[in-house]
Amino acid sequence: MSRKRRSASKAVFIGCMVFLFVPLAVLIFFSFNENKAPIFTQFSLVWYRKLFTESSSLWTAFFRSITIALAASATATVIGTLAAIGVHWHRFPLKTYVQAITYIPLVLPEIIIGMSLLAFFAGIRMPVFGHSLAIGIPMTLGWLTIFIAHATFCLPFAYMMVLARLDEFDSSIIEAARDLGATEVQTLLRVIIPVSKPGIISGFLTSLTLSLEDFTITYFVSGVSSTMPMVVYSQMYKGGVSPVINALSSIMILGTVVLAFLARRWLKYIAASS
Repeated sequence: MSRKRRSASKAVFIGCMVFLFVPLAVLIFFSFNENKAPIFTQFSLVWYRKLFTESSSLWTAFFRSITIALAASATATVIGTLAAIGVHWHRFPLKTYVQAITYIPLVLPEIIIGMSLLAFFAGIRMPVFGHSLAIGIPMTLGWLTIFIAHATFCLPFAYMMVLARLDEFDSSIIEAARDLGATEVQTLLRVIIPVSKPGIISGFLTSLTLSLEDFTITYFVSGVSSTMPMVVYSQMYKGGVSPVINALSSIMILGTVVLAFLARRWLKYIAASS
């Protein structure tokens, strides 16, 4: 019976790996195809050449996505880390409700979050110098609203990563630091945050990934600004899948694999040293 279960588990595992990685392999394979049609004719680097020489709009959207993702991930990680530390170590009124509310963005459909943020931004009035807020100008949708939206929906993920790390924390270390005369700030900077580094880094990388690949929420709050997923969707909608996008995706896959490998080794080192 145990052999049958192991065989079934292996079959499910192999099926999942095929389902996940075969499409990526096909994408990389056709990025080296000379023909635009999905029929391999001859090995060529023509689409990589066009990517670096004739795709300025795609690169503009790519670097805009990277900039927004880095800023939103850093903001969400800082706020999420401080929130996790506060919720874990301190008691305050309505703490249970705050913890429950934190889970809501994790289960809400992105389309609902996008519409809610759009309604929120539509109701905001930017203050005009010398006048009251009521007669201010409407908030313009663009890179700022994308940044706020991405930081908002990434915040719960960073919070949960850090909180999971703090749940494994030995509180006696903090008591020892206080017995040695450390202040609250010194305890935070020299004890809690260093021990929480694996959770902080995991939260940042998760937020970075979510921000880079998001389309639904960005579609509602982007205005005239476009991120890379929106540009890719626009090109696919107009003329089908371009091999140039396959080339860019192949480069991103390679970069993701390298970063994941380096992050894994770094997290192991940090976990061992802490």
